[in-house]
Amino acid sequence: MAESQAAPQPTGFVLEPADQNATLAAALRRRLPGRSWADVRRLCESGKVLVDGERALDPARRITDGQRVEIRMTAPRPRVTIPDFSIVFEDPHLLVIEKPAGISSVPYDRKETGTAMDLIRQAWRQAGRKATATPLYIVHRLDKDTSGLLCFARTKLAERRLHEVFQRHLAEREYLAVAQGTVESRRFESVLIADRGDGLRGSLAKSPSSVHARDGRGQRAVTHVTAVRALRGATLCRVRLETGRTHQIRIHLAEAGHPLVGETVYIRDLLSAGIRPLPSPRLMLHAATLGFAHPVTEERLDFRAEPPPDFQTVLGEMSR
Repeated sequence: MAESQAAPQPTGFVLEPADQNATLAAALRRRLPGRSWADVRRLCESGKVLVDGERALDPARRITDGQRVEIRMTAPRPRVTIPDFSIVFEDPHLLVIEKPAGISSVPYDRKETGTAMDLIRQAWRQAGRKATATPLYIVHRLDKDTSGLLCFARTKLAERRLHEVFQRHLAEREYLAVAQGTVESRRFESVLIADRGDGLRGSLAKSPSSVHARDGRGQRAVTHVTAVRALRGATLCRVRLETGRTHQIRIHLAEAGHPLVGETVYIRDLLSAGIRPLPSPRLMLHAATLGFAHPVTEERLDFRAEPPPDFQTVLGEMSR
């Protein structure tokens, strides 16, 4: 649905007690009947929504009653600042980069810029190469707020074979995560569904059977968490993915009562328990290792990326 066709005229409303601890997207949907989750997220991310007079770009932001929300369709899109990043491997068949936090892997819509693909093409331009002559194919994704290793294919052959690698869970992927509270090493398994009733992803049941995944009601997700060391109010963990579902790590840890530090979406249970999420300027999740067989030569490739400075800063503060 295009914004110019479905968007209301500039308007505003004051949040009521029923909105307490709701996400901004949920509050907007309540006042904009017929709007999809994608519609209201797009309103926020394109800079059309203000909370108490300030632009609110994050649709998952938690809000409280008494705050004033304004929809201003004439507001300009926010400027995107492209941060530094690095290409860690490139050959004629594939490319691996270190993606910064706050950058989408691929465009959410046609108007989105500053994605990982844009960073790659910008680097090629700066190197005097033809930026658009070589295609780029996404074969796996990182959440926008997650930093770390991300792989793209450069040919259709590599794309097809890398898709098989990731779909068959043949790639080795390990993350560094900082989760709230005292986390114990354990294995998580559940069936994840796209909408648990409030527009958020979540597990179908506490102890789902594999039948649910087969009948189309969700996807089986398995996460292995190893506690590394205790921090102030949190735990540094190594997380290995056995499957690679959307928001899998974030959901499994949040449902266990240990949302990631910096989490703004999967914190409803924590808030309901009267516990405040630990503050952080970024989501404390970093894709630290990536390993797989080269899609053409079959040579073993293993990559490691140290956490970026913003991750290290938060980790250092929580280690004191």
